[in-house]
Amino acid sequence: MIKLNDDIKKELLDLQKSKRVQLEGNILKLIEVEDDTDFGEYIKSCIERDSETRKKRLEITRQIQKQNSELISWKKENIRIQEELVESLKNTESAMDEVETARIEAESARVEAVQAKEESDKARIEAEIAKNEAENAKAVAENDLELAQKKTQYELIGTIVKVALWVIISVGIITTGVFVFSLVMNKDTAIIGSTWSNIVGILLTNAFSIVGTIMGVKYASEKN
Repeated sequence: MIKLNDDIKKELLDLQKSKRVQLEGNILKLIEVEDDTDFGEYIKSCIERDSETRKKRLEITRQIQKQNSELISWKKENIRIQEELVESLKNTESAMDEVETARIEAESARVEAVQAKEESDKARIEAEIAKNEAENAKAVAENDLELAQKKTQYELIGTIVKVALWVIISVGIITTGVFVFSLVMNKDTAIIGSTWSNIVGILLTNAFSIVGTIMGVKYASEKN
């Protein structure tokens, strides 16, 4: 035990009263009070105050430990959230890259579709031009063929008419010559005259028949 003299006790009591400073800690358990009532009250108040101070310190320490534990938890949670944010940012960037790639591919497909449409329109226009040219060529060929057919028909008809007329004229001349010869030779012309008249009538009839038949065939072919 520690024994203090009266001067030290008095100084300690004066410090408590004037400046509210007093002893604390385990040393209070070692100081001997003896029969000094005032100093005994001082030591008792110091022990009580020290006990309260220790309790407050312990409570503060517990609060600090609790706050530290919460801070550690918050730190871990913040780290986890930051990691999730980083991962989410990476996923977002990857998604944006995929969207940009898809946009570029869609734009390329659109350009290719436009080019294909332009080529299709060009091919269609060329096909229409070729079709028109073919139709024009067909019309020209049909026109030329029709002209050639008409020319051939006209030439054939002309040849037939000429041959028929020459045959009729030749027969008429020959028959007329025989009839004139009979007149000159003073022969009996009764039979020859009637024969000549019949032949001339037949020739004229056949001539008109031939010409009519040819004209009818020409008219029918033109309508067809």
